[in-house]
Amino acid sequence: MKLWMASAVMMFAGASLLSSCSDDDDVIMPSPSEETVVINCVKPDYLSTGDKVALISPSYFTPMENVEKTAAVLRSWGLEPVIGPNVGKKVDGQYAGTVSERISDIQWALRDPSIKAIICNRGGYGTIQLIDYLTLEELKASPKWLVGFSDISTLHGLFSRAGVMSVHGTMSSFLAKGGTDETSTLMRDLLMGKVPRYELPSHKDNIVGRASGVLVGGNLCTFVPNLGSQADATKGKDLILFVEEVEESMHNIDRQMRILQMNGVLDRCKGIVLGEFTDCGTEFTYESVEAMLHDMLEEYHIPVLCGYPGGHGDVNLPLVMGAPVTIDVRNDGATLQFDIDGIQQEVRTEQISVAKPTPVAARMRMAGKRE
Repeated sequence: MKLWMASAVMMFAGASLLSSCSDDDDVIMPSPSEETVVINCVKPDYLSTGDKVALISPSYFTPMENVEKTAAVLRSWGLEPVIGPNVGKKVDGQYAGTVSERISDIQWALRDPSIKAIICNRGGYGTIQLIDYLTLEELKASPKWLVGFSDISTLHGLFSRAGVMSVHGTMSSFLAKGGTDETSTLMRDLLMGKVPRYELPSHKDNIVGRASGVLVGGNLCTFVPNLGSQADATKGKDLILFVEEVEESMHNIDRQMRILQMNGVLDRCKGIVLGEFTDCGTEFTYESVEAMLHDMLEEYHIPVLCGYPGGHGDVNLPLVMGAPVTIDVRNDGATLQFDIDGIQQEVRTEQISVAKPTPVAARMRMAGKRE
């Protein structure tokens, strides 16, 4: 009897579940990955001589010596550096202050109308901790340039979602070297209104084509964990996705790209720009990370521009995140241009060289991968 009663209960429950499901057959509920947002960013005003530029540390600690050297570089450019109130602090061995202190410096720089741009001192780790403590409204209320890369990719996502363009570019950890290299001077020129139009050599893993869209992305292992948050700029449509990495295995790069794929991000891309994959793994038989990603991306039939000199290498040419951008990938080379106002400046990337390469260990320390 007990067995019969149990069977009857299970059959009844099963029928109820089937009935419940069948009631919703004609109701299609969109999954979170299908939700898109409109990313339409304003361009902050370009800088002029005498403008104030804030130096802040949203992630890992930066020695004050580097910050002071960067301040001297900014003065040589005719700008007035102002150092965030909490810069120089060190918490838990790595962080540049508590979460509240790091947020406070961002808000201080945003709310001061005399400050026209914000340069981050270093990446590393920590900006994911700040996402829920900043509002898109306060970022949009006073549009100004934010500059940084690596872990600062989270803030680029926030700014893009708030509708403000920002600059994926070099930080104090690199500017402190003197600020006379082309990576630094091109960033200076961009902030002052000279917009680069990049001409790149051909790359065997390119996928030819032409596309326009909104530039989003950055450091792969930084922005992928932000999917679904208010810092997720990949929720936009008609994207040009920029990706770079440092000291990651091939399988982890593949994993992160598969996460983007499963969340519908790659379906929303009009084109992809692959930056540098500095000191990344070679555990598979692919010749390079680009070759691995070429095999993955060719099914999308969109242009893929490989070899953009941006990321954790010695050459890290600035990009305007959240800006409308056009890429033209040809058999003989490629072009990347920003469709924003400003004085156009052609930059041939193959002509940029590095006099003294940074040792691998130093690059890893600046990226927060080693200490």
